Parts: sequence; C-alpha cells; structure tokens
Amino acid sequence: MTASPGASFMEQTQRLLSQPPPIPTSQAKKKRMPVKSFFSKVSWKLRLQKREPLKNAFFILAEKARDPNAKKRHLAMRCLGTMAREAPDKQVRKYKKVFLDLLVHGLYDPVSSEVIHESVKTLTIMLGKIQGQGLGSFFIDITLQTRTLLDDENDSVRYSAFVLFGQLAAFAGRKWKKFFTHQVNQTQDSLLTHLQDKSPQVAKACKTTVRACVPYLKLRKERGFQSEEDQRNPRLSRQLSHYHPEVLLFFYANKIL
Repeated sequence: MTASPGASFMEQTQRLLSQPPPIPTSQAKKKRMPVKSFFSKVSWKLRLQKREPLKNAFFILAEKARDPNAKKRHLAMRCLGTMAREAPDKQVRKYKKVFLDLLVHGLYDPVSSEVIHESVKTLTIMLGKIQGQGLGSFFIDITLQTRTLLDDENDSVRYSAFVLFGQLAAFAGRKWKKFFTHQVNQTQDSLLTHLQDKSPQVAKACKTTVRACVPYLKLRKERGFQSEEDQRNPRLSRQLSHYHPEVLLFFYANKIL
C-alpha cells in the first residue's frame, strides 16, 4: 500500500512532537513525567486524526504556540518549520493564514530568542513557498519585527533576519512599496554596519539583502527624500570602496550614489 501524500512530513512532525524537550538534570524528576505525558498525548492525537492531518496538527500546535512554557512554544515552532518544509505547496498555501498567524505570534515572543529564531527561519520557508502572495497586514508585522532583529547579538538570528528581510524586499510589491521604502530608509545604518559584520555568514547575507533593497533606495532618491549632500554620501562611498567595492559599483550602476 502506498503512503498518503502527506505521510512523510506528518511522520516527522509526530516524531518531533513525541520527543520531550531536554530538561537539565538539576531539575526535579517529577517535572519530567508531565512533559513526557503531554507529548505522548499530542502524538496520540495526531495518529488518531488522519483524515485531515495538517488541519488537526494546527489545532494542537496553535495551543502549544501560546503555552506558558517556552520550551513547548519552541517545539511548536520547530514543528511548524517541519510542516512548512515537508507539506505539499498546495497544502501550505491552503493554510497559509494559520501558518502566518502562529509564526508572527512566535516572532514577537516576549522572552525566548529560540522561539523567535525558529519563527524567522520558518517564515523564510513560508514566503518562498507562497512567493509572498496574500501576506496582507502580516507583511507589516513581519517587516517591523525583522528590522529589530538585524542587530541582534546572536549571529544566527542576525543571519536569518537578513535573509528574511531580503525576501520581504522581493515580495513588497506595489501595495507595500511605500511602506517598505520607508523601512529600508530607517534600516540603512544597520545595512551599512553589518556589511562588515564579525560573522562572515552574516556579512554575506547582509550584502545580498542590500542588493535586494536597491530599488527602494533608488525610489527614495528619485522622490527627493534626500538632500544633495546625502545623495553624495561620501562616508558610504568611502566605506564601500574600502570593504565592498563590488557593492559600490553596483550602487553606481544603478545611480544610487
């Protein structure tokens, strides 16, 4: 008998949900049993509800994404990442609003950088699968929070944030062009700073994002938002010519500087 189309990603999701998060040995043993019991229950629910596995998984993950326990919220975001990667594109598009609602909620997690990072990574997968279509007001929520993460102290978070910000530049479209142009304007210092990021991976991601943001920088100049002195921007020219001449040439070719 052949496996159903969604079997592989659901099996991975079930395995992930059935694994309790690591608990330091210093914690009391009595705290470990309820966690194991909970994840076994989640896995059991998924096995029972096979007619619409993705929909049923969302109900479970929606509850866990708002759990007071940060480890459970983190695990919920990891499961969403697995689902986004493995589910057929058609299914991802069908449930994109549910996906986005949970991921944006995780993106604004008040205490856990792990939850935020998982949300950023999964949003990158989601935007790629739906090609930025139908984001609605989620575009604003994602952009505003991603901007704040470009200067995060964690290298991995910064890297993922730059990748996501570059995607947002590609998917802003006419609807959000004015809004995103303003956001790029507000982000110029971060873009310039992280071209020289201590992490080579982050610096490379930043360079790619700068190139993706060029149309918005160009629009800003054409609309006269810059003074003549700003348009010359000698500081930017000097730094780019020293550290990233290829980016400077790209700017000149597009009449940014």
